[in-house]
Amino acid sequence: MRAEPRVDWEIPPTPPGWQGRLERFMGPGKSRSESAVEYTGLAVCAAVLAAGLLSGGAYRDWSALQLAVVALIGLDLVGGVLTNATNAAKRWYHRPEPGTRHARLAFVGAHLLHLAAMGLIVLAGDWTWILANGALLLAGATAVEFTPVHLKRPLSMAVLMTAVLVNQFWLETPAALVWFAPLFFLKLLVCHLVPEAPLTSRGHDD
Repeated sequence: MRAEPRVDWEIPPTPPGWQGRLERFMGPGKSRSESAVEYTGLAVCAAVLAAGLLSGGAYRDWSALQLAVVALIGLDLVGGVLTNATNAAKRWYHRPEPGTRHARLAFVGAHLLHLAAMGLIVLAGDWTWILANGALLLAGATAVEFTPVHLKRPLSMAVLMTAVLVNQFWLETPAALVWFAPLFFLKLLVCHLVPEAPLTSRGHDD
């Protein structure tokens, strides 16, 4: 008989040292099935992204440094969307403890470095692009974080769509980088900041 899903907010203990820090960064207690979906999704989506970039040929005009920045940020965004959508990450980053709001916003703020790297290195110093997306990120994150919980999901979707449309119509973004804004704002405003009940129908080791 199929087990009914239940909400499980229990955070398992983590080991000491770097392994524990890594688990706490990604979300402790990730199940094998969650990991399988996450890593398979990362492999498939990264391959599709790479194929798209290669087929467009834009990489031929990029330096080795620009290629490295695009590759690293692309992997981080694809993996980050999947990781932040797991029950383990939701359970950890939205646990009812002091300091979790600061941790969530600090995580979002750290991604201003992504914008700086893309704007300064890949887009050759496009400060309009950097500042506009930085403003969209910080304003959107603040709005989602401080809105009542029952409105967070639809508000995050509204901010995501606004950011993507602004990038499409008003910011100069090469065709080879049209994927950046959707993945960037999806990862941070929807997957990371929106609390969702961690549902499970299994033990932690499943």
